Amino acid sequence: MAGNRDTKPRGRSNGSGGSDSAFSFGGGSAGVLAGAALAGAAIGIAANVGRKLFVQFSTGATGDWCDALKAEHQLTRTIFDKIEATDDSQGIMRGHLLMKLKYALTKHANEEENVIYPALREANMAHDADALNGEHGYVKTYLYELETIANASPEWLARVRDFRTMIEEHMRMEEEEVFPAFQKALTEAQNARLTSMMNKEGFKMA
Repeated sequence: MAGNRDTKPRGRSNGSGGSDSAFSFGGGSAGVLAGAALAGAAIGIAANVGRKLFVQFSTGATGDWCDALKAEHQLTRTIFDKIEATDDSQGIMRGHLLMKLKYALTKHANEEENVIYPALREANMAHDADALNGEHGYVKTYLYELETIANASPEWLARVRDFRTMIEEHMRMEEEEVFPAFQKALTEAQNARLTSMMNKEGFKMA
């Protein structure tokens, strides 16, 4: 209760006869501001973590690593659909969609190159891992070309279609051949660990 509170002044006076505290204003406002800053930083960090989690799992990746990669493949197809629906007068829209495509593919490639392909090599599937990893180099080449070609030209959209043909074959090989064969060789614990490792990798770029 107020009657039992220690009334001795603590430190510098706030100029009105009262003592400094975390709840005083004026001269004692430094504590309030510091506390607010820390609280604001904590909220900001929490919001950023929440955003990253949303981005990482917004593709519908509620299953294991294979389901997650398939969902990301589908997201890529959806972006290609939107790009191909544009015409030469929609340069700004094409630029925006290309940025989305590049981000999605870069995040996806990091997950595969830093987690999945190394695991394939450990499982004596180095040939498949190296072939798939090599195709990622062509993905980077296509993205570079699409950023340098004028996107208001028919040549740009033609290059997009070539890119899609190449990457859809890459995704088909992963979804129908390499990943199912690899997953059959995994124990439940290995599959769960791989899922956790891949989600952590994706979280870095979310």
